[in-house]
Amino acid sequence: MDLKQLKAFIAIADLRSFSAAATQTGLSQPSLSRLLKQLETEMGVVLIDRYHRPLHLTDAGAFFYEKISAVLTEIEAVTSMTQRLSMPSSTLNIGFVPSVLYGLLPDIIATLKQSNPDIDVNLKDISSYQQIDALKSGEIDIGFGRFAHQDPWIQQILLRHERYVVALPKAHPLAQVRAQRLIDLANNRLILYHQTYLPIATTVSTAFSSSKPKSPASSPIDTDSAAQQHTSLDSQAPLGQNEPITEPLLHLFAQYGVSPFMTTTVSDLQVALGLVAAGEGITLVPASLSTVRTEQISYQRLIHENATSPIYLHTLKDCVHPSIPDLLTATYQVYEQRGITYRPQKFASMP
Repeated sequence: MDLKQLKAFIAIADLRSFSAAATQTGLSQPSLSRLLKQLETEMGVVLIDRYHRPLHLTDAGAFFYEKISAVLTEIEAVTSMTQRLSMPSSTLNIGFVPSVLYGLLPDIIATLKQSNPDIDVNLKDISSYQQIDALKSGEIDIGFGRFAHQDPWIQQILLRHERYVVALPKAHPLAQVRAQRLIDLANNRLILYHQTYLPIATTVSTAFSSSKPKSPASSPIDTDSAAQQHTSLDSQAPLGQNEPITEPLLHLFAQYGVSPFMTTTVSDLQVALGLVAAGEGITLVPASLSTVRTEQISYQRLIHENATSPIYLHTLKDCVHPSIPDLLTATYQVYEQRGITYRPQKFASMP
């Protein structure tokens, strides 16, 4: 059993077609067929049923595919890390979620370049969840995200918590109320936009019952799992009781025993703010976005101190880019200039 055989099997299993797998791998169909046959002979197991179109995995093949895919992913990650350790890139590739770009990231990059004029920085808009695979593949060297992750390849530090603010249409009755409570917002349509969900399900035990916070089992810094696929603008439905709550904004409402009357789920934060500007509902956003569409949107603070969105910095455990210590220094310099409270940290493999 060798890597060529395994990669051939994975390609055929993914595409369910010898011709499509041949196009993807650059191998001829006879070569793919021979590699698959060699693998099956060595294992003494039929992995793919060739008598159906599209091709079908046998039960044994489906089991093998699930397990070996993870192994090959790790092999590819280790290979990429080893290459980067032997030949570090002079470019610092930074992944970020859009909400961070509206905050202090531009100032941080400017500060970094002032102290390191020769540094080459490449910024990539990428979700918190996708940043993990991007780190492993070498697409990015470090990522600014909003969700914690539990992955054996990744190390992560919490930079700070950013307060949520309420985004309301200018004509909304609460638009001029300077201190908002979640319970007072419950009768509005809440626009949801997160592309990454919390992994730990909670339930709303009492909707519309109290403005007092419950003891949360977890906060918005819970670990990340898989990115959830959002539905279109037409996905509008009341939030029922006792349903699992993994959407971050709904999770926050649930901590205060509140369930929004109606929700609409959209693809990203900019669309959410566009709907708020059009008077289609309200949403909660990190305070750094309170300069967006100010002619149409009123941003007001929440009185709840735990209504925050964390900002994390994450990179690989065993392959820290040489410019990352300078990036972290620049981040803390900007925080000090802005009077932001933070707890200095560094990655485990930093000097």
